[in-house]
Amino acid sequence: MADPRFFMVAGPFSLKALAERTGAKIAAGSDPERWLRDVAPLETAEPDEVAFLDNRKYLPAFEATRAGAVFVHPSLAPRAPKGTAVLVTEHPYRAYAQAAQAFYPERRIAPGIHPSAVVDPSARIGEEVTVGPNAVIEAEAEIGRRSQVGPGAVIGRGSVLGEDVRIGACVSLSHAIIGSRVTLYPGVRIGQDGFGFAPTPTGVVKVPQLGRVIIEDDVEIGANTTIDRGAGPDTMIGAGTMIDNLVQIGHNVQIGRGCILVSQVGISGSTKLGDHVMIGGQGGLIGHLVIGSGARIAAQSGVMRDVPAGATVSGAPAVPLKEHFRQIAVLQRLAKGKSE
Repeated sequence: MADPRFFMVAGPFSLKALAERTGAKIAAGSDPERWLRDVAPLETAEPDEVAFLDNRKYLPAFEATRAGAVFVHPSLAPRAPKGTAVLVTEHPYRAYAQAAQAFYPERRIAPGIHPSAVVDPSARIGEEVTVGPNAVIEAEAEIGRRSQVGPGAVIGRGSVLGEDVRIGACVSLSHAIIGSRVTLYPGVRIGQDGFGFAPTPTGVVKVPQLGRVIIEDDVEIGANTTIDRGAGPDTMIGAGTMIDNLVQIGHNVQIGRGCILVSQVGISGSTKLGDHVMIGGQGGLIGHLVIGSGARIAAQSGVMRDVPAGATVSGAPAVPLKEHFRQIAVLQRLAKGKSE
């Protein structure tokens, strides 16, 4: 069970209720009225808890589990131990996530503006908004209904937040238009100057950054990630995109819908990503590239040229995945020959 100091469990829920919520089917012989009080890993789950199996690597743990119920793929359902109810689904991990959301709904913070917060009189604050201690809402900013602004956060002049936005502690936000149901985790920096300079023989001349950051609905941005505003065109983050901690996104970058960027990814200015692009940890992209929809970039790759839609690349400089594996094989053979 999760630590009750930090997490409040709801329920219990019947097997039938969990099946209806997740779209899973109850296997024959499982009691739809069986009650479950929590979620847990296969290895530690008790008879009144629900777990999931999404990787054959954990099949031995599944066969030995004491869990009361398990979300499992149809092909593995017959391997369930006696006494464990089976919730059959093509997507066990997704079903488990939906069940866990039922057991652990997000806590709703009581709306209101803390006495220590500084809110400009011209700011427009929607109904049921929460503004935490020492937060600052600058002139002409707009905060949509039911949004939450965490302690020490700064919402810059003219910035717009949609409904049900969650702003973590010490976030700074400027020159930004934010959609609904967006989450910015602690320390996120949105809308600061892009890194733009014109070199001269005597030094550099700073280029004014006159664009904005546009973040569409249902985006999550991890702790201490930075997104620069555009130099003229806007920096864009498409709906449903998930961005991990410590990611750097330069000015004018265009990111499509449903992309996934893992920790320490860096994207240089004016690069464009299509929809559903995935970039592994520490992937680096130079500027002015076009990454096609559905492309996948392996961890620690250095991307220096465009990537076609649906392609998978790896290495530094990044090349198609099969080519990268051939390069590694050649290097291993060379190294083995020299060692002999």
